[in-house]
Amino acid sequence: MTAPTETAKALARQVPALRRAFMFSVLAGLLVLVPTVYMFEVYGRVVDSRDLLTLGMLTLMVLVALAVMEVLEWARSETLREAGSAFDTQLAPRVFEATHAAHLKKGQALGTQPLADLRTLRDAFHSTALAAALESPVAVVALVVLFMIQPLLGWVALALALVQGLLSWFNERGTAQPLALANQADIQARMYVEGTLRHADVVAALGMAPDMQARWLRLHRETLALQARASDNAGLYQALGRGLQTTLASALLGLGAWLLLHDELTGGGGMLIVSSVLGARVLSPLVQLVSQWRNVVQARLAWQRLSNLLERLPAAAPAMALPAPQGHVAVEGLTAAAAAGGPPMLRHIAFALKPGEVLAVIGPSASGKTTLARMLVGLWPPLAGTVRLDGADISAWNKAELGRHLGYVPQNVELLAGTLAENIARFGDADTAALHEAARAVGLHDWITALPQGYDSPVGDEGVMLSGGQRQRVALARALYGKPAFVVLDEPNASLDEAGNQALVQAIAATKARGATVVVMTHLPGVLAVADKALVLHGGTQRAFGPRDEVMAALQKANQNNYGNGNTPAPRVT
Repeated sequence: MTAPTETAKALARQVPALRRAFMFSVLAGLLVLVPTVYMFEVYGRVVDSRDLLTLGMLTLMVLVALAVMEVLEWARSETLREAGSAFDTQLAPRVFEATHAAHLKKGQALGTQPLADLRTLRDAFHSTALAAALESPVAVVALVVLFMIQPLLGWVALALALVQGLLSWFNERGTAQPLALANQADIQARMYVEGTLRHADVVAALGMAPDMQARWLRLHRETLALQARASDNAGLYQALGRGLQTTLASALLGLGAWLLLHDELTGGGGMLIVSSVLGARVLSPLVQLVSQWRNVVQARLAWQRLSNLLERLPAAAPAMALPAPQGHVAVEGLTAAAAAGGPPMLRHIAFALKPGEVLAVIGPSASGKTTLARMLVGLWPPLAGTVRLDGADISAWNKAELGRHLGYVPQNVELLAGTLAENIARFGDADTAALHEAARAVGLHDWITALPQGYDSPVGDEGVMLSGGQRQRVALARALYGKPAFVVLDEPNASLDEAGNQALVQAIAATKARGATVVVMTHLPGVLAVADKALVLHGGTQRAFGPRDEVMAALQKANQNNYGNGNTPAPRVT
């Protein structure tokens, strides 16, 4: 037996609320029939007897019943809204976590679609479609009453209900696939726009906007065409369903009159109207479901996508809390690929570092430096081998626990919308002393305090309000915040000027002096000067590792030999 998915477990916890909503729906649905009963009683008792007291009592009773019905409908609405909120609250942390995990896996970025899917499921709890489904027992009651009034009326209503059910099936067949394809095309179009906006400066500078727009328009038009196809099919079946509901009401009215003329209608002429109203109630839930079928399909697709996402990226198992690391790093036979099935980007990398050591990783472009940096901080799981920090496998370490002991500057620096203080303090509760210390370490404190808003100055989305060098320094301050034991810097001087490079070298030297382990992907001479060891990568393989001076001497000798033999030079340090 297949274990229930996380979404199924979250839904199961809302079953008590759904039961209460079902009870409210049934009671409110039955009270909907009160005006019909009132009309029948007025026709049967008041019109003939002309008894005003009876009219007053009946009117009072129907008003009370209608008030109770409104209260029940409000209670149902609130119960379903609270159930939707509880469902969202339970799944939201996992969806957020899985969405981020998917972005860390190359080729699996999903944008914000999982969060939109969660919102779709939350809204489905108080949708018209679910309300119609909860009211379906009232349709059965109405059908039973029709059989009690006159079996022929019941059989006619049942036959047309079956026809309505058949229309619902055709509606599912005709709309589900185009709606699913339209939804998928819409997701692709929105993710394409998100990617375009993230790189708007490049798109504008290189004149790519017209071609990018044309490509988006193709995706957008494909979405519209599929939605139009689904809407055409759904509109046809909705019209047929509404027509069938009207036909049933009229048919029962006419059939009731025929039965009355043949003295076969129990209850007299008033039952003509009652039968017509009951017939409409028999088909009402099905008609509402057909009219809301697009929302039903979207909720079903959202359910499938979320279930698959959470199953593909399960929550990490609780692990024993580990002591704060000292900075012992051991890389053992590390092999990595960008995605499952892809070619290895690193092969059999092995080295070890002690606390207080600085490793400079050098090599040409595409040699695997950035991949190694991501592996060292546990962002990518290895195909083989391990990265250990104080003996513990870093990829299995709880990221929330490990993060405060790590410092990391990626090759492409991206800041988050917020203030300078929030970005440097990693959006946690900022320690003012640690905040100022991290900013001073990279030469930012004086500049920040000179700003009108100081550390509360906003950086804008992705740090758009800062220059490239300022973003780089803020990212470096964020990496050093809290004095982490292990710091990985991937080309941290990419956007720095001479003063920034000096600040970087001083920050690395200070981090080394306090006993932290530092790995820097760089060719910067100043950084190499404070490095204890060097690692040479080429083509994803480890060409050399050891004390800096020995590796650099061997590298220079190899360069000279290759140059003298007319061969392609080995990776050169400038």
